[in-house]
Amino acid sequence: MYAILAFLPILLSVVLMTVFSKPAKTVLPIAFLLSALLAFFVWKMPAVAIVSATIFGVLSSIEVLLVIFGAILIMNTQKYSGGMDAINHGFTKISADHRIQAIIISFMFGSFIEGAAGFGTPAALAAPLLVSLGFPPLAAAVVSLICDSSAVSFGAVGTPVSVAVAQVADSAGEGFLEGVTFFTAAAHGIMAIFVPFLAVVIMTRVFGPEKSSKPAVAVLPFALFAGVSFAVPYVLIAAFFGYEFPSLLAGLIGLVITIFAAKKKFLVPKTVWKFSSAEQVEKSHKHINLLLAWLPYVLIALILVITRIPALGIKDIINTNARGIFLIKIPNILGVDRMDFSLKWANVPGVLPFIPVAIATIFLHKMPREKVRLAWSETFRQIAGAALAIVAGICLVQIMKFSDINTSGMHNMMAIMAEKVAATGRVLFVVISPFIGILGSFISGSNAVSNLLFTNLQFETAQNLGLSQVLITASQIVGGAVGNIICINNIVAACATVGISGREGRIIRINILPTLIYTIVITAFFAVFILL
Repeated sequence: MYAILAFLPILLSVVLMTVFSKPAKTVLPIAFLLSALLAFFVWKMPAVAIVSATIFGVLSSIEVLLVIFGAILIMNTQKYSGGMDAINHGFTKISADHRIQAIIISFMFGSFIEGAAGFGTPAALAAPLLVSLGFPPLAAAVVSLICDSSAVSFGAVGTPVSVAVAQVADSAGEGFLEGVTFFTAAAHGIMAIFVPFLAVVIMTRVFGPEKSSKPAVAVLPFALFAGVSFAVPYVLIAAFFGYEFPSLLAGLIGLVITIFAAKKKFLVPKTVWKFSSAEQVEKSHKHINLLLAWLPYVLIALILVITRIPALGIKDIINTNARGIFLIKIPNILGVDRMDFSLKWANVPGVLPFIPVAIATIFLHKMPREKVRLAWSETFRQIAGAALAIVAGICLVQIMKFSDINTSGMHNMMAIMAEKVAATGRVLFVVISPFIGILGSFISGSNAVSNLLFTNLQFETAQNLGLSQVLITASQIVGGAVGNIICINNIVAACATVGISGREGRIIRINILPTLIYTIVITAFFAVFILL
């Protein structure tokens, strides 16, 4: 009964957005109010704790909003400086085929950015690039979200894996981290071979002029080649070098290989496929050198790598600065224990590097003042449309997460949902385990947060049922990455960056199928190793 009540805000959100096509900015505030009412009347959460959790959610949304703002600002600055025009022209020299462009930008470039930054950054960068190349905005968002999946578990230099293992470090045995890392990579690696093709199938069938899978089948050899170019180094790096670099390095290796192959026409179809009624960005009528046009993205990638790789030392300075220069902290909001908000502002991709690089681009591209004004005003207009949905969604998560601050003695809403799912028996739990990870990221918008919430539950349930804790933990981590394809926060962010806020329900409906396919494959993978 309580599990059903806990699930009501999520169910309401899904139904209103997918069945009734209501925009997230309308749906998520309603779901948030429902969660607050349930927390107060059913979970007996004190009013001050509900208000405190809401404030915590509003403050937490700043990080997400900064990422979206920075990504949109980069896109608009490039658009009005002429950088997007130059990139568009440059890609026609690599390949004018939108299928090839989708694979290179969304899957390869996106995986590299995921490995460096994570937290929804890849879709926010890749989708606008696709739009600039003539993709319909909705297609660009869908493809970018599907492709931002296999790399997620090792995103932000392995943050989701490190978060998961940290939750059970005291109980985990020797070799636990290595085992979790390998099986996480192996499960993703199998599916990563097919993700580029899957994304192109959805793209051509749903958005193509033919509404057919045939154009996707024609590019199958190149798509599989791209998938292998990523998957092989991905698994090998995880096996021999650990969890920090699989997505980062495999994305970079795959990007170089696929660009070279595309330029040489290796496995590329002879017939060029493009969207017949492609939406083009406004032309700037200003010629920008191709290298100069790509320089902002090179700077972004370089700064992300420098500030995210622990061995270089800057990551420690940003995250653990003793004087608190890089830390904004508000302990015990409204005097409520555990409501300790902290923001490592320099570690937010929107702050470093997106906004500084956007400002630098003004000078690099010698933008006139009027174009700068247009870029910034359009950015503020676009972010305003997504802000309410983002804030309400994150506040909803915090209410559910902190609902165990109560007088009823009940666990929080998320734990109760997961515990109900877990109490299904040995075989069914193996099948359901990835869905717990998906549930966590769907609600919270983050693989890392999903692992923070549910790794302990999965680990302890595996122990009680006599199942491999290494494999079940890996199943949680991989499931959390798959949920990235349909998680509300990422969809809202992707829609905002390409200017289609309000279309979130449509994206969820489209992306349910690739999410299920991915989940079936990884579930079969883990079932073979756990049960046989």
